[in-house]
Amino acid sequence: MHHSRHEKMYGDIKLYTGTASPELTAKVAEYLGVSVCGRDVVSFPNDNLFVKLHSSVRGQDCYVIQTTSAPVHRNLMELLIMIQTLRLDSAARITAVIPYLCYARSDKKDQPRVPITARLVADMIEVAGADRYITLDLHAGQIQGFFTIPGDVLTAFHILLDYLNSIKHRMHSPVVVTADLGFAKKGRNFAAGINAPMAFIEKRRVANDAKAEALTIIGDVRDRDCVLVDDEIDTGGTMVQAVNLLKDFGARNIFMVFVHPVFSANAVQRLAALPVTEYITTDSIALSPERRAPFGDRLKILSVSPLLGEVILRANQGRSVGEMFNE
Repeated sequence: MHHSRHEKMYGDIKLYTGTASPELTAKVAEYLGVSVCGRDVVSFPNDNLFVKLHSSVRGQDCYVIQTTSAPVHRNLMELLIMIQTLRLDSAARITAVIPYLCYARSDKKDQPRVPITARLVADMIEVAGADRYITLDLHAGQIQGFFTIPGDVLTAFHILLDYLNSIKHRMHSPVVVTADLGFAKKGRNFAAGINAPMAFIEKRRVANDAKAEALTIIGDVRDRDCVLVDDEIDTGGTMVQAVNLLKDFGARNIFMVFVHPVFSANAVQRLAALPVTEYITTDSIALSPERRAPFGDRLKILSVSPLLGEVILRANQGRSVGEMFNE
């Protein structure tokens, strides 16, 4: 019997997808040279979900790729039910691959009488039967501590950085800008990665009025191209303010860079209307053609599939993931 150099501990890779991530899963499957496993996901008339696998996964190394963007509760339940289905079919190991993790902003009690929902979501994933998890760019690093199962928290930072470096020659004395001070540390890594200076937008509440905000820019943006970075864009409100402020301060072209295109409510319309040269994001959340259309050719979607594919391959073979990033 032929043994590969890396002895598989958990059988072959079996790749499953929820209904939220079929295109991304197809790309990961292509990277791995495997096919996506068949399954039925049925929504009954009473709104209950039902999952059935097309073939046995007994003794196999299973990966469920499912992003938990809107519709959040359907996507999350689908993920949990698929994990449990694999568990009950005696999978050797189950890894939940969640490109975008829902409830990541509910990571602490920042006021009385509120939940820490990110912890609840982590518990649910474990109770459903996941042995491991893989996710991308968590809104807060401490969420890793809410899981007791091991996981790989990856970043799309390198993918975005490689692209920025490939278009840097088109930029006029670029400066990296973060839209809020909370993202400043990660923004610094971006600035170092493209060898550019930094600027920060500071938001300050005026008096006690929640709506009244004073915005200032720390750093120099006049007559420079700005690379505006953040981890996710939700309603787009912060970015609208940031772009308008940068223009007021004499910025030239603006490149908006972010990992997760959450795009809630009317974010697509608000963002597409801005004087932005290019919007650079990833496929951690699928964007329908209708949602992409308003941006025209200004939207650049970089795929996280090679990153997820390589990590899945290394996990299956019991090899280091850190080596990928020279860590």
